Amino acid sequence: MDVNAAVAAAAAIAGVLTGVIAMLAFRFSEREQKRPTRSSLHTDPVLPPGVDTVLSVLRSSAVVLDEADAVVKASSAAYALGLVRGGKLAVEPMLQMARDTRRDGEIRQVELDLPRRGTGRGEALAVSARVAPLGSRLVLLLVEDLTEARRIEAVRRDFVANVSHELKTPVGALSLLSEAVMGASDDPEAVERFAGRMQIEATRLTNLVQELIDLSRVQNDDPLEDAEPVRVDELVVEAIDRCRHQAGTKQITMAAGGTADLHVWGNRGQLAAALGNLVENAVNYSPARTRVGIAARRVTAPGGDLIEIAVTDQGIGISDKDKERIFERFYRVDPARSRATGGTGLGLAIVKHVAASHGGEVTVWSSEGQGSTFTLRLPEAGASRDRAHQHPLLDDEDGQSTESSPYASLPSPEVLP
Repeated sequence: MDVNAAVAAAAAIAGVLTGVIAMLAFRFSEREQKRPTRSSLHTDPVLPPGVDTVLSVLRSSAVVLDEADAVVKASSAAYALGLVRGGKLAVEPMLQMARDTRRDGEIRQVELDLPRRGTGRGEALAVSARVAPLGSRLVLLLVEDLTEARRIEAVRRDFVANVSHELKTPVGALSLLSEAVMGASDDPEAVERFAGRMQIEATRLTNLVQELIDLSRVQNDDPLEDAEPVRVDELVVEAIDRCRHQAGTKQITMAAGGTADLHVWGNRGQLAAALGNLVENAVNYSPARTRVGIAARRVTAPGGDLIEIAVTDQGIGISDKDKERIFERFYRVDPARSRATGGTGLGLAIVKHVAASHGGEVTVWSSEGQGSTFTLRLPEAGASRDRAHQHPLLDDEDGQSTESSPYASLPSPEVLP
């Protein structure tokens, strides 16, 4: 009996202990559930009503920090710029601004140049950061990316400086020549010579002003607003007529060929100016007694057929370093020769903008000592899908091969009178 009583007593004690342990475990579990976790510390304190919605529609990169400098809210743009990493604000100057603002409540703003991470580029990321208190415990950081705005401003400054320089040259020459004419009033031959030079400089000034107007127009106007189907044959003939006098002076043969009856869709005036600039450059930069050819063809592309218009010369060619910059405004491969031919350095920039605004592109192939080929690619007009015929093949007068050109497979151009 004593043994049975002892066993019963032990069982009763074990049951009591089990109940106590279960009760303690339940209470501990409740306390743990009520205790804020580390992740909830990052979302509490809660943002003031409406702030989350406002931050989601801002163009600026937005970051909200709590009193422990932990990120409560950050926009996707903030992550894209590399401002937030690992739940922390990664830019020390901005973090210090946030701490100062949290301490005294003052709004602060600063412009910073940040290194681009993971891009391999040496250029800096220009940003404007503004910090302001958000309630009693939070701090709001807004960051604007100024990189593109600064680049555009630099381009504008360079453009204004280049225009000023280019205008000063003919204006200064006209001023000096007018003084020379006045000083040689009793020497008819000198007056005639100076007057001829004045006409040259006046023509150069007129061309520069006109090309500045053309460049401004192609940059600001929508060429497809008054678009129409344009015959490529007519553009080629117009470009050749524009340069016939210069070509005749240098005994340069002008030729046209390729596929006939092609049409492109766009602004006829702008397209004529673009192709005319390419042909004029080919003539001006070609040696005497050479050939300049214009060939057109249709090529198949994923987004629809394209029309390629290639202008080929037999000049000295363009170096690799110059090919990267020839479409920049006022850039000249040979400045001395450009001034001698009246070039302004804006022709290829106009061609580039016309091509881009028409949904196309302009490219260059060139090899030093073998000439150059500029290719204008434009979408074909939808109405021009009929089978086109080819011009007959014509051999070069000197029998020279053009296999080095990417357009050697095209029919040789038809010589025009």
